[in-house]
Amino acid sequence: MNKLMNTIVAAASLTTAMVALTGTSNAGEVLDRVLSTKTLMVAVGTDWGPISHLNKDKELDGYDVDIAKDIAKSLGVEVKFVTPGWDIITAGKWQGRWDLAMGQMTPTKARSQVFDFPAVYIWGPIIAVAHKDSKATKLPDLEGKMVGVAAGTAAESYANHKLEPDWVNAAPVQYQFKPGQVKAYTSTNIAFDDLRLGDGVRLDAVLTDDSIARDAIKAGYPLKMLEQALFSSPGAAAVLRGDKEFSAKIASAIKALQDNGTLAKLSIKWYGADLTVEQ
Repeated sequence: MNKLMNTIVAAASLTTAMVALTGTSNAGEVLDRVLSTKTLMVAVGTDWGPISHLNKDKELDGYDVDIAKDIAKSLGVEVKFVTPGWDIITAGKWQGRWDLAMGQMTPTKARSQVFDFPAVYIWGPIIAVAHKDSKATKLPDLEGKMVGVAAGTAAESYANHKLEPDWVNAAPVQYQFKPGQVKAYTSTNIAFDDLRLGDGVRLDAVLTDDSIARDAIKAGYPLKMLEQALFSSPGAAAVLRGDKEFSAKIASAIKALQDNGTLAKLSIKWYGADLTVEQ
């Protein structure tokens, strides 16, 4: 009996050790890779307006690009950007191709099953945009209309009446209209390309970030913003779950940018206002 009990205890101890090892097997892995390669791989977009875009020299530029560069600097490494689609980023199957995703991802409860969100670095209103010739002037005018959204965004969830704002201090969502059809695109700018063809030709409206809409209108798109924001949501840096050390480093870097005023200055530079605190 004693021999049997010893065997059981030993087996239990081995199992416990294996579970503990499995639970920490990813601890430090991403941070170790970043520090050993001296490179921080960051996923951004090429057509996300002031978030990130290609400038006249065909180089990546924007609010999130500047923040990523500062994060890399704080880690003592170089930054390298990759440009997967937003739907690929939010799917979470990164497979080591990048370490950090910018793009102001909304830190929802569902996404927290896949990602850690080290820090919120912007708050932004989500609005509806129509063609300039549209008779729509307010949100209820979009009842039953064809609405475009970027896939995997909070705007898409709102359009489908499935948005559950579960970030800290989130206000209840009030739906102002119900689309007749929701069409998802790989990026907001592609949706704008359909909307610019004319009122109701392919779309009646696009739901997106206020900043992206303003940037498109400034660039000459024949669009107009409808009154009243749909809702405001936080935008956060995202990393895959499993490396608390790496997540803590990102959080510390962004907090330093906020504490020394750099974050607010970058927001004013790219948006004309300090969007780093909830409005």
